[in-house]
Amino acid sequence: MAVRETAKQTSLPGSPVADGRRRLAVLIVGFVVVVAGLGTLIGALVGLLVVGLVVAGLVAVLLVVVSYLRGDAIVLRVSRAVPADPDRYQRFHNLAEGLCVSNGLPKPRLYVIHDPAPNALVLGRDARHASIAVTTGLLDMMNRVELEGVMAHELARIRGNELGASTLVVTTVGASSLLAELCFRLRSWNGGRASRPGDEPDRSNPLALVGYLLLPLSALTSPLTRRIVGPSTAVSNDLAACQITRYPPGLLSALEKLRAENTVTHASCGVTAHLWLAEPFAGAGDGGFLSGLRRPFGAHPPLDDRIALLREL
Repeated sequence: MAVRETAKQTSLPGSPVADGRRRLAVLIVGFVVVVAGLGTLIGALVGLLVVGLVVAGLVAVLLVVVSYLRGDAIVLRVSRAVPADPDRYQRFHNLAEGLCVSNGLPKPRLYVIHDPAPNALVLGRDARHASIAVTTGLLDMMNRVELEGVMAHELARIRGNELGASTLVVTTVGASSLLAELCFRLRSWNGGRASRPGDEPDRSNPLALVGYLLLPLSALTSPLTRRIVGPSTAVSNDLAACQITRYPPGLLSALEKLRAENTVTHASCGVTAHLWLAEPFAGAGDGGFLSGLRRPFGAHPPLDDRIALLREL
């Protein structure tokens, strides 16, 4: 009964859920209109105005439908996330279940990303279709109360209903950047970031050339996606997480550990940066391709600022 009452209240005008739905609707309509307009313009230039409008409109609608229904799966696959085994990652599952039960939230699907950098990713179209992925580096580094603080931060984002538009924008507006990132990973035949044993000698994958062709467009879409999503809500979600756990030192300690480490993840890309817990490109110390160009486009406030605010609680 309490969960139903909470759901009713959060659906009221002005609530986070209502605001999230409004942002999602504006994004869908705006994307379809812009793509249809571009198709109409191209069609008019070649003397096929109606054909251009119809084709572009159908493509835009199809992309929105696929992105809405499968956008989270696409981002998880690009991020190299795999389902978290309940036996192997029992602590992860137990913390998620406990926090969800105590806050009247459905348990999100849990994933693990095999990466030594400590970071976490949250996405989905709504609270009932949300997913949380954490890196193995985060699981290894955090103790129970610190991991609880991280989970509470991600659940605060789910409860705030900010994920629908944040996820959809990645696979619509940021589709070209997402494709470019995938193509860059195909520079070697095994799909990695660098050559490994077993690669075809002295040969690169020709599909990677598509990434270079899309590079100018992807350089524009990465900042554009963050403008559409809006300013980072990391600070407000930190405060909400402390309300969920009622123990600010847990998240504070977790953020301090993140500050002391390199949060750069190999599976992140420009248009998904806003979905991560901490800046996945900050410092860019991994020497990855184009890492230097990614630094100015941070999607999160500095960890120092977030830590300073939590210390004042």
